[in-house]
Amino acid sequence: MRNKHLAIRALLVLVVIFALSVLATSWYMVNTALTPNGPQRDMLWTDSLMAARYPTEHNWQRELYKEHRLLDTLITDQEGNRLHAFYIPADSATNKTAIVVHGYTANAMRMIHIAYLYGHQLGYNVLLPELEYHGASEGDAVQMGWDDRIDVLQWMEVANNLWGGHTDMVVHGISMGAATTMMVSGEKTPDYVKCFVEDCGYTSVWDEFAGELKTKYSLPTFPVLNIASLISQIRYGWSFQQASALKQVAKCDKPMLFIHGDKDTYVPTWMVHTLYKAKRGTKELWIVPGATHAFAYKTAPTQYTNKVKAFVDRYNQ
Repeated sequence: MRNKHLAIRALLVLVVIFALSVLATSWYMVNTALTPNGPQRDMLWTDSLMAARYPTEHNWQRELYKEHRLLDTLITDQEGNRLHAFYIPADSATNKTAIVVHGYTANAMRMIHIAYLYGHQLGYNVLLPELEYHGASEGDAVQMGWDDRIDVLQWMEVANNLWGGHTDMVVHGISMGAATTMMVSGEKTPDYVKCFVEDCGYTSVWDEFAGELKTKYSLPTFPVLNIASLISQIRYGWSFQQASALKQVAKCDKPMLFIHGDKDTYVPTWMVHTLYKAKRGTKELWIVPGATHAFAYKTAPTQYTNKVKAFVDRYNQ
């Protein structure tokens, strides 16, 4: 009998140790993923990176500074966070406007190449929001596009009002910005929003984190991801399953261009095919040969510009 009691106690201890280990791992995952110590607020690092990676587009940015055409604006979100954006008026007055949304641990200036595409090459007004916990925007955590979709709705109104109240607007995002774009596309958007461009966005936060757990840490989704999702729900008000670009894009009734590199392993290329299939109505898909994650423009800049131009020209008059 004594041995039986000892065995039960030992088993209970092991169960408690396992449970605490899982909880600690899940807590660590949420902290690491949603409050990273990344470069998202380091503008000097961003400037050096973009100068090296996109010299032509970066030189255009410098000219904008000199001409006082790279301007700032702010909104306050539902939680009281002050959120920042840059905006760039077009060279000539136009109603064509692009909202360009950055990715995970990035900031507005990490999207200067896409701003260049719209602002310099296509003659659009451009607004570059900085999502919560990024750039000069406040916020206690990365929202992975989910809460950000509500903020982008607000930025749409700001951009429309900045340029006369009768714009034709495209929303274009890369990586987490693309997931944000798809998430907002499932909401009721103003009539002046004509189309969307998503470049290498994930199907859902759950799918993206599940892939990271497997490839980086060789861990199963259950129970670590389930508990991490619950922690996110308690701390930030949304779960990983809830934050689904796939479910949102299925509700989108406006045209969308899907772009993805065929060498993307960070947001695996299979995701774009699932997203494209879910989208009803007008849509196009371009798989970029040789492009890794978020490098479609870098890999094929002329073709990228031509693809985007041909698409948005059909809907932005």
